[in-house]
Amino acid sequence: MAEGLRERKKRQTKQRISDIATGLFLERGFVTVTVAEVADAADVSVNTVYNYFPAKEDLFLDRGGDIVDRLSRHVRGRRDGESAADAVLRELRADVEAVSPTVGLFPGWADFMKVITEAHALRSRLWAIQQEALDRLTETLAEETGAGGAAGSDPLPGLVAGQLSWVHSTLMAWIGDEMSKRREPAEVSREALGLLDEMEELLSEKVLNYAVRGA
Repeated sequence: MAEGLRERKKRQTKQRISDIATGLFLERGFVTVTVAEVADAADVSVNTVYNYFPAKEDLFLDRGGDIVDRLSRHVRGRRDGESAADAVLRELRADVEAVSPTVGLFPGWADFMKVITEAHALRSRLWAIQQEALDRLTETLAEETGAGGAAGSDPLPGLVAGQLSWVHSTLMAWIGDEMSKRREPAEVSREALGLLDEMEELLSEKVLNYAVRGA
């Protein structure tokens, strides 16, 4: 369905507010900038800011929803004959090879992470997003394998989700550490591919062959 004018304007307004807020946070830190200051800089009311972003943390971590669904989306989009792990590894490799900002491969990553590390509220929100992503992936694997059943009746979806979440979080943490040294993204990308290969070797055959999509 094509995006209507109203929806497009709302999306553009939301993005503009987020971009302005991010600029202020990068310049002055998350704690010192108020929502009122963001609203003033964006030329909107405080209520408008909260209509788009329920919490101040959402102004900076505005792509939280995408992070929550990312691994689940990779699993749901796996190809015929491809397992859940294969799909996740393939997509992560593609992002790394493309030197994609979605995995932290951009010059401003160090400044972005500095804002997070200096603000307890942002660290807590990021942790919550990661937990939501793990829960979502567990639900997706249960649905994709028909292991829904009674709660806790089949531990495999949660166990496999934990392993795939570990791959993703370890990759992101390693890239974050290297980019915080202000290294070149392309250089970090090449080394990250090697890290992914090593992590794949550590995964068991049970994990690597879980939730294979039938041809």
